[in-house]
Amino acid sequence: MHKKLRLAVVPLLLIIILLPYSAGARAGEISLIIDTDAAVDDLMAIAFLLARKDVRIEAITVTNGLAHVRPGGMNVRKLLELGGKKDVPVYLGRETPLRGQAEFPKEWRLGADELSGVQLPMTSGKPEAESAGQYLVKRLQDPRHPARILALGPLTNLGEVLQRAPQAAQAIDEMVIMGGAVGVPGNLSDIQTDNKTAEWNFFIDPLAASLAFASGIKITLVPLDATNKVPIDLTFLREFQAKARTPLGRVVGQLLESSRPLIEENSYFAWDPLAAVVLVDPSVVTLRSAAIAVKQEPPEEGRTVEVAGHPPNARVAVDAKAAEFKRIFFGALASQE
Repeated sequence: MHKKLRLAVVPLLLIIILLPYSAGARAGEISLIIDTDAAVDDLMAIAFLLARKDVRIEAITVTNGLAHVRPGGMNVRKLLELGGKKDVPVYLGRETPLRGQAEFPKEWRLGADELSGVQLPMTSGKPEAESAGQYLVKRLQDPRHPARILALGPLTNLGEVLQRAPQAAQAIDEMVIMGGAVGVPGNLSDIQTDNKTAEWNFFIDPLAASLAFASGIKITLVPLDATNKVPIDLTFLREFQAKARTPLGRVVGQLLESSRPLIEENSYFAWDPLAAVVLVDPSVVTLRSAAIAVKQEPPEEGRTVEVAGHPPNARVAVDAKAAEFKRIFFGALASQE
């Protein structure tokens, strides 16, 4: 083979090898996998990322949580269609935690399945036949092609992968997790429980959360400590609805409207949207390194604790800039006029 031809073939082979992981990516673009339980605030977070020109969603995996995985997966498919990204694959996870039977209240789950009455456009697309766990094990088999993950619900899908293929952790470049409550009370007050310390995502599957923090993955944790600093009030709702002009923005306005009763009670916060904003701009929160563990036994199953004297395994958001969050969120989904 001619020397110049051989030199040309080598970079061509490299391009072919890397193509499945880099197709569609551009310089400076954030490529990520979203793991979601398809609740109302999850879809707001996903809509925000769909609206960002600097974000490429590689795949979405649906986990056990607020929505049941199949209706949740279909709602995600519809949102992708609305956002012009129907080519993004959606994979469904299991319907139960790794251990135990904890679940959100049934009426909450029905509301999430139906998106509280918000209508999304129909789609001919369907979730993939391959499961979320199968996809993630395959995708994370090569640390030379690392993935970034945004986890918005219980960590069941990731926990299943870490049980089946612990080495998959080496192929995760970073994981931004919405979950936990480190220095503030939990948010289980709507149910009868003695657990006053856990946040819902970690309460549903504390084993999966524990596996994540023990894995060595670079974790940025966005707990209630930070999300409590970003309330969604009526002023936010009205201003957003007045400025939303795009199809994605209008749907987010409808999703916010569906949560008006909680907003009027001053008990609605930018849980998953804040985590999505942190992924693209970490300066919106104050981060502190900490050693995090998750308790497994009642009455504090799912409690997030900081372990003194241990090396840090996460960056924890301990504060948030509400005005900066609003600027970034509105900037993607609503006009600034």
